[in-house]
This record gives sequence, C-alpha cells and structure tokens, in this order.
Amino acid sequence: MSTLASERHPIRVLIADDSFVLREGLAQLLALSPRVTVIGRHADPASLLAAVDADPPEVVLTDIRMPPTHTDEGMQVAERLRRTHPEIGVVVISQHGSAQYAAELLAPGAGGRGYLLKDRIHDLDQLVETVCAVAAGECRVDTELVRSLVARRRSRSPLEELTPRQREILGDIAAGRSNAAIAQQRGLTQRAVEKHVSEIFGRLGIANDETISRRVHATLLYLAESAA
Repeated sequence: MSTLASERHPIRVLIADDSFVLREGLAQLLALSPRVTVIGRHADPASLLAAVDADPPEVVLTDIRMPPTHTDEGMQVAERLRRTHPEIGVVVISQHGSAQYAAELLAPGAGGRGYLLKDRIHDLDQLVETVCAVAAGECRVDTELVRSLVARRRSRSPLEELTPRQREILGDIAAGRSNAAIAQQRGLTQRAVEKHVSEIFGRLGIANDETISRRVHATLLYLAESAA
C-alpha cells in the first residue's frame, strides 16, 4: 500500500491476541487515531486467518504467543501471510525482546514487517506510526530491541565506515533483496555484490552469530541509523 493511499483513508487493521484485556485495550487505543480503523479482534490464529481470507485488512497486529501452544503462533501467522497475502503488513508484538524472533521475522524480507515490545505499545503515536509504516511496505523495529541487539561502544556510527556504494547496497539488504536482485538493480555482477556485502559485514564488525543472521544484523543497524 502506498503512503498516499494511507493518507486517503484509515488503514484497516485486524488484532490478534489471546488476552481479552490487551486486544480490547489495543482496539480502544487505536480508535483514538483517525488514521487507523480496527475491523476485527481475534483470540487465536485460526479465527484471525479466516477473517483475513474473508475480508483482507491492510495490517495485522498480532501477539507472538497464542493458542494452541503459546509459543510462536504469531510468527507462523506472519510467515503464512507472506505466502498467501504478501500485500498485508504484519506487526508482531512481544512481551520480551528476542533477537531470534526478530531475525525470523525480517530474514525473508523486512518490508511490510514490524516488531514492537508490549510494554511500549501504550504509546499511541509510536503504535500508529508503526502501523502506517508497515502498511506502506516499510519496516519498523522497536528501538529498545534495536539498542539491545546493536549496542555500540563508540560514538561514531558504524555506517560511517561504509562507502556511498556500500550504503546503497546496505539499503537494498534492508529491503530484503537477494544478492542476485541487487546485482540486477545496480547493474553489477553478482560476484561484485558478494564482495561488497562481505566488506559491509567486515566494516560493520558483524561476525557470524547463531542467534541472528548477519544480513538481519546489518538491517537492524541500517534501521537504527535511519531512525536516529
């Protein structure tokens, strides 16, 4: 959905959370903004997905843990919608910041995805801005989670170490593009892109880490810089 479209009419949102208090609270909070309209509230993934198929929203706002297993149902919803309704944005809300969940959410592509911590969703402006950004195909990650993942011990931004071309390619990485797609868009060979990507990781000081992929780590650094 384009930004212009979001300005013409309220963004239609479905909420999914097994806590009655939380989903009603979210609905009442979002009702305070003319930029958003809640079209449904659901307690489990099955009813949410049925509602999506019947009347697709522009954004789904979902808890990570819901019935039946209370583990990662929200992540499963996000992945399924990526396949079945790629035009729908998804904002995942979590009780705790998790590098693993953030990586899983963003690794296939950061566009149209958001990750917020529950203790910060009472901020109406932040919540609405996140919904609107995700509806427009952008990515938003809770700043507290970004800080915990990419805490920097120096005052200078690591992105200052990159060349202008590498900054462009990092932006492509943050948009979820593969090396092949970047090569085609930038008029480069795939080997040249791979060399740039390797140098980007090196200059950003990103080592191999089992908890979070290097491409996602680089994406979070890019998002942190963009939000600064």
